[in-house]
Amino acid sequence: MSTPAIQNLEKLLGTPRDGPLLRFSLGNEFLKANDPATAAAYFQAAVERDPGYSAAWKQLGAALLATGQLRAALDAWRQGIQVAEKRGDKQAAKEMGVFAKRIRKQLESE
Repeated sequence: MSTPAIQNLEKLLGTPRDGPLLRFSLGNEFLKANDPATAAAYFQAAVERDPGYSAAWKQLGAALLATGQLRAALDAWRQGIQVAEKRGDKQAAKEMGVFAKRIRKQLESE
């Protein structure tokens, strides 16, 4: 599903404004549009362009979780926690830690 916001952001792909923030923004819009698989691809692109982007790691985990990829979500959050701690982003690290703990418990009960 394409929304006006997605269409506007997609116009910027491949332009000088294309970068981690654009990919992150597209990921968020696709999450809102209930397309977590496409969102995950954009969040993955954001962290590839900027591995230190803790918010993108957090959202990547959320998108992967929404697609049912529990282990991949856990891996994303683990990486995101490391990034956030290096950057001093304590709140993001704490949030991803909570999400990761929930996934670990879920995986242990399987």
